[in-house]
Amino acid sequence: MKKTDRLLVFIFSIYLCLMSYYLYTHQYYNVDLEAYAGLIYKAEYPEMKIEEIHKKVYTELKDTNPKLFGITPQDEEIAVGENTYYKVLSENPKAYGEELQLFSVKPFYNFVNLMFFKSGFNLTTSVFLTSILSYVLILVLVFCYLIRILKNYPLALIITVIISLFKPLLEASRHASADSLSCLLLLLSLYTFIVRKKHLPATIFAMLCVLTRPEYFILYSFLYIVAYFNRNILEIKASKLFFSYGYIFLAFFLIQYFNQISWSTLFMNQFTKVQIYPISDPDPFVFSDYVKYLKKSMLLEFNGSYFSLLLLFIVIILANKFSWHSKKSWAQCLFFAAIYISVFLRFLVFPSLANRMMIGFYLIIILSLIYIQNSKINIFKNSLEAGK
Repeated sequence: MKKTDRLLVFIFSIYLCLMSYYLYTHQYYNVDLEAYAGLIYKAEYPEMKIEEIHKKVYTELKDTNPKLFGITPQDEEIAVGENTYYKVLSENPKAYGEELQLFSVKPFYNFVNLMFFKSGFNLTTSVFLTSILSYVLILVLVFCYLIRILKNYPLALIITVIISLFKPLLEASRHASADSLSCLLLLLSLYTFIVRKKHLPATIFAMLCVLTRPEYFILYSFLYIVAYFNRNILEIKASKLFFSYGYIFLAFFLIQYFNQISWSTLFMNQFTKVQIYPISDPDPFVFSDYVKYLKKSMLLEFNGSYFSLLLLFIVIILANKFSWHSKKSWAQCLFFAAIYISVFLRFLVFPSLANRMMIGFYLIIILSLIYIQNSKINIFKNSLEAGK
């Protein structure tokens, strides 16, 4: 490594430290923190009653955010009863206990939060550190990836800094959510599979990604289909692909097996009418309400995301190098088609495309386009080489 390159790495390290401090001092309080905090106490003290967990969580969160109960019923809400729901949770331990089940479907994320708590950090810091550390590791991975592709440290640093300021990535890193961690695991799984050609670690990262955000199982299913049809280019046997996908399916199956709340109840709770007791007394699912919400929100959600803009760049870049007789061109088209089909199916299951939840999809599109634009060889090839 040249002296100038080492200097750029040092500057990048300082930048990461500064951004970490900024994120740590500018955390956004979202109500999911109440549930994740409760799950930490529930795992750490399994004998503790829900009433005591409820009291400990809200006592600490009141000190963290004095305006915790500042939302009024007159404020705009998506689902009926949303604005009063969190006040009910703060006063009703039984309802709060059932609320925890909505967030227990992210076991690896909750495990990482618990590990920070066991390491001596306080309750809220433990949850926020997961998002901050994931943000830092995402940028480190992106920087390493770009150096490998571009063979140009200054350009790799500039692009990484620009990506670090990408609003959805910053939003995810300021929230108590699994978005940053799931994005990191998604990028790691694809990087180790496509670039490093390490199939076992890629499978492990993919499993952890699904255990962090189960809906990524949809994306992995389509990516494995693409990988199967391009297994000769990838130089991987079909048996290895089936074996790998089996483990990812197992991770998803285990989450669904232990999940106590059905999809229909989750949809009603989030988009129609908030369920105070989603396990013991859920409202019946009304299919017409589901269809009505899809019609109302589909166009707005997609236009409010970055998917339309990114699709424009995908078409421009792929069309510039597209050949009807090239397997490489079709493989790249199938790769991006798998991403967009996954996003659409995810929307049908959970009709929201909040940008901070989409950062994993956004970044694999952006990084893939950078690769295609700056390399003469196939994105699926065994080695990466720069060249224009």
